[in-house]
Amino acid sequence: MDQHAFQSSVFVHKDKMFRLAKRLLVSPDEAFDTVQDVMVKLWQMRAELHRYRNLEAFAMQCIKNECFNRLKHEEVAAAHRQSVAAGTRAESFPGADNTKEIILELINALPPKQQMVMHLKDIEEYDIPEIAEIMEIEENAVRINLMRARQKIKDQLEKLFEYEQRQN
Repeated sequence: MDQHAFQSSVFVHKDKMFRLAKRLLVSPDEAFDTVQDVMVKLWQMRAELHRYRNLEAFAMQCIKNECFNRLKHEEVAAAHRQSVAAGTRAESFPGADNTKEIILELINALPPKQQMVMHLKDIEEYDIPEIAEIMEIEENAVRINLMRARQKIKDQLEKLFEYEQRQN
């Protein structure tokens, strides 16, 4: 695979890769570094990329795996979840006007797998089979994780708005 073929088949997905990395890692700088590292790895294995039926799904799998590795090795996941969870308590949103920001914080507090499924489905607009391929899980697991994530967000929003109504 030459440079032009690589750009048209792999590099074109860099923005989606960045958005997914940013969703999982939160830090734009860390997400950018992760995408760069994965692109270098994909370039180095360019001669073998023809083996993959869906290069976009493979590139997204690589990003997912690299993000999870970074979260594991740097223990960012635990600190991130604690800080986001602390920020999503109802008392931190007295008189909250910005529902979008609240929803984003609630999504960031979800477990990484649920975050990723929700991001791929609702932001990137992938189909269930594509998400299953990217995440290397069964389609049923995708549906279950998506349902649980949406239910958790819904429940937390209901509690938050109920709390705000009682305060007023």
